[in-house]
Amino acid sequence: MKKGLFLSFLLVLASSIMLPGQANSQEEKVETCEGLIQAPFISNGQPFRAFLTGDEVAEFHTTFLNGSMYRVVACSGKNEPIIFSIYDTNRNLLFSNDEHNKSNVWDFKIDGSVECIIEARLDKKITTSGMALLYIGFKNLEGN
Repeated sequence: MKKGLFLSFLLVLASSIMLPGQANSQEEKVETCEGLIQAPFISNGQPFRAFLTGDEVAEFHTTFLNGSMYRVVACSGKNEPIIFSIYDTNRNLLFSNDEHNKSNVWDFKIDGSVECIIEARLDKKITTSGMALLYIGFKNLEGN
């Protein structure tokens, strides 16, 4: 009886030690990803997150405004590449990092304001599930 109680205590203790470490590790990945938006870029403060499995595709909507330079950053919780594509509302492809060695950062200038759809998916050759994190930063070009 005492042996079973002791083993249960050890299991609970081991779980409480390991789980916070995994949570901190995940949080470090988020901070590292967000850290790719540095001055002169300012984060828009709205990270996009989705847990993906298999062929799932996360869809995020945003508006890019005239007169700004943007930085889009895509990361995963496990440092695996996230494939992201940006479309206008008519589904015309504006950019895909799959065509640029799956780079996790893309800087671009926008002429005119454009509503966009950003799709994010996993690279199935590397992983079958994981967290997709997407951050958008901007800097104002007017007056520069």
